[in-house]
Amino acid sequence: MISTRTPLPQARPGSQIDYELFLDCVHCGLCTSACPTYVELGTEMDSPRGRIYLMRGVVDGKLPLDDQVRRHIDLCLDCRACETACPSGVQYGKLLEPFRHDLEAQRPKPAWPWWMRLLLFRVMTSARRARWAVAPARLMERLGLLAWLRRPGLLRRMPPTLRTLATLLPPLPPRGPELPESLPAVGKLRARVALFTGCVNDALFHHVNWATARVLQQNGCEVWTPRQQVCCGAIHYHAGQARPAVDLANQNATVFGQAPFPLDAVVVNVAGCGSLLKDYAHVLPDAGGAGARFAAKVRDVHEFLAELGPVPPTHPLSMRAVYHDACHLCHAQRIRQQPRDLLRLIPGLELVSTAEAELCCGAAGSYNLVQPEMADRLGQRKAEQISAAAPDAVLTANAGCLLQVRRHLEALGQRPWIAHPMEALWASYSGTTPPLGTGVKSFEAR
Repeated sequence: MISTRTPLPQARPGSQIDYELFLDCVHCGLCTSACPTYVELGTEMDSPRGRIYLMRGVVDGKLPLDDQVRRHIDLCLDCRACETACPSGVQYGKLLEPFRHDLEAQRPKPAWPWWMRLLLFRVMTSARRARWAVAPARLMERLGLLAWLRRPGLLRRMPPTLRTLATLLPPLPPRGPELPESLPAVGKLRARVALFTGCVNDALFHHVNWATARVLQQNGCEVWTPRQQVCCGAIHYHAGQARPAVDLANQNATVFGQAPFPLDAVVVNVAGCGSLLKDYAHVLPDAGGAGARFAAKVRDVHEFLAELGPVPPTHPLSMRAVYHDACHLCHAQRIRQQPRDLLRLIPGLELVSTAEAELCCGAAGSYNLVQPEMADRLGQRKAEQISAAAPDAVLTANAGCLLQVRRHLEALGQRPWIAHPMEALWASYSGTTPPLGTGVKSFEAR
């Protein structure tokens, strides 16, 4: 968004942010208790209010853009919990993200080593490359090598980022068949939808995409899964890599605009992806309205089913389950009740609440890789709160949260079923017995 006041020098980070967005913050401090880094550290500059002060100080030329300012900005998870807490309607994401784009453009040297940049911006942002990268890990798991790498003695000797990578991978069942490009509705046709499958989500949680497609079919939806879809661009965009994010957004807007039938919705089952897909009108402001037209069709799967009117599943799942709110679902998209309402349709399922339910688990896209120490603190905090509820299952609607929550619950010796809500719904539609206490399972063959 472009400022209407006299432009500041182009070289000054944040100079093109609408200055009124800064002025929306009245410095009341109600955001601080919702901010994960402030809750952990208790330092003002690691709160939303403090970071807004830093960004505004740099824009105004009152603060130098030094390593200390960069550190406080880099430590932000961009979880958007502050937006939920703010009574003044501060659009924190529209301050932080363009400011980070400018920071990245002016960074004197890359923030991360070459292999980290390769992993984040080349591997994790391509479904095909992510699948190839996971293939050796599947083999290592079958041979028992992953268990050997995860021995405590070896883990303690690893750098924090490598330790995170070694322990983050979930159980990797056989991948199973690819989703057909088109799946018919079961029963009366109620809607025609496209399914956005993601990159890391497709590589590690292919079974979740199958479960999502099956649930949509059971609810009378014809499901189209375009082969040419690409990464949503969230990892690039949140890391300040604006140009690649724009290129990916343009490609998705084009691909989904060429559907073989009029679409009622573009359905997404990953909170982080859905948040950025819904923001394509902002990411692509000069694309002839293509971004806005695409964004208007995007629906989180829980949101879409709630609007459609869900067909109740009938097979009981006798379990005690915690639903963990993914930040970019509850804060960025303001979707809280719909997943809970859908899960309560499952016979026998008991939903239990936890303390600090909306505090970030520390995954935050790639945050647990680039800020492993803070991510570990938040992951441990979240795992302790979930463990106190003694659940049989933990259900959450984001790939990063699934990885982070599982990792830290296992560190506490807890092994509930960690799954996406669509897996639980499909199990109840199909009569499949979830593998409680054993990790993920593929349901696509049912």
